[in-house]
Amino acid sequence: MSSRFLFAVGASLALAAPLVPTSAWAAERGTAFNPKISLILDSQFSDYRSTSPAEIAGVLRGPETDFAPEGFSLGETEMVLESNIDDQWHGWATLSLAPEGSITVEEAYANTLALPYGLAAKIGRFKSEIGYLNHVHAHAWDFVDAPLAYRVLLNTQLQDDGVQLRWVAPTDLLLEIGGEGFRGDAFPGGGGKRNGVNAFTGFLHLGGDAGEGGSWRVGLSHLHTNADARATGEAPNDAAFNGTSNVSIADFVFKWAPGGNVASTNLVVTAEYFHGDDRGDLVFDPSGTATASTFNGKQDAAYGQVVYQFMPRWRAGLRYDWLSSDNRLGTPAPGNTTFVTLADNSLDPQRGSAMLDFSNSEFSRIRVQYNSDATRPGNVKDDQFFVQFIYSLGAHPAHQY
Repeated sequence: MSSRFLFAVGASLALAAPLVPTSAWAAERGTAFNPKISLILDSQFSDYRSTSPAEIAGVLRGPETDFAPEGFSLGETEMVLESNIDDQWHGWATLSLAPEGSITVEEAYANTLALPYGLAAKIGRFKSEIGYLNHVHAHAWDFVDAPLAYRVLLNTQLQDDGVQLRWVAPTDLLLEIGGEGFRGDAFPGGGGKRNGVNAFTGFLHLGGDAGEGGSWRVGLSHLHTNADARATGEAPNDAAFNGTSNVSIADFVFKWAPGGNVASTNLVVTAEYFHGDDRGDLVFDPSGTATASTFNGKQDAAYGQVVYQFMPRWRAGLRYDWLSSDNRLGTPAPGNTTFVTLADNSLDPQRGSAMLDFSNSEFSRIRVQYNSDATRPGNVKDDQFFVQFIYSLGAHPAHQY
């Protein structure tokens, strides 16, 4: 009997054991279900001065890392359903409606409400708690696009099918420890043979108050996963990766609002550092004459940002992204586009961003943003301009700290 199967059985029993519904709740259950339903509309205008492809020097990109189309475009429309299921369970589902008409399940999970001893659990499809920004939905980001570290190492965000268990210590200082086991479909994992548990995470959060109106949180987290013929590169058959991937993250956030009144003025400072390590084999041109090479790829990435609400409804922000790669290939395929990108270790892709947004209410936001982008191979620089429109229809639950 495999350890992966035992892990799944043990997690299921841990979730089910304390969850015995009371007779009182069973009697009320017929009238208790009343879900909150919301729809998030996200559209933008994009302008790029460079026509070079969205390649990034020194990395194997995931499938969802291209730039938004130039001109006006509709992003993913997000439909959210959220409700308590009974006295022990809460449910959440997010459906993503793509502009071309496809519908995908972004999240669909149930989480516990009443586990003892500070424990909490979640099961289904959900965004991982690694890092600080990973679990935040795109419409709640402070900038139009994800930080470069997330785009490169997590395909923008890590979400997968699995189970999560976390514990909050009964102390004045926030101490949270947790872990997750996933199917392993999500980048940097993925590919074939996804039976069992193929990805594991662990995270630690510490936090507390800082003077009057201030609070802070630091975190450490780690992802271990594997890939089986994971497609990469600009073309679907450019190269396939087989091996293991590890991503370690350190994050920090500080929030301040005078007198605790966030509606008037507030400041948020965020920074995260990523270290990625891929070890395995690359198969170049798998649909044609395949050439295999050993691959040891390392990436270090970081970003820091400051967002300041200088008056009610108005915010301004600055962000800086940085990436460095150190890749080793045994017998690369000369002329292959993926090899050329990976071999470009001499450059450190960078990006600077500035944004200004206006929120007429909690249900609408208009944002303008400028990126000075120098992430492409050959140090190609690009001036990027965005105007983003975000609207929320219906009751949308508040996001976590």
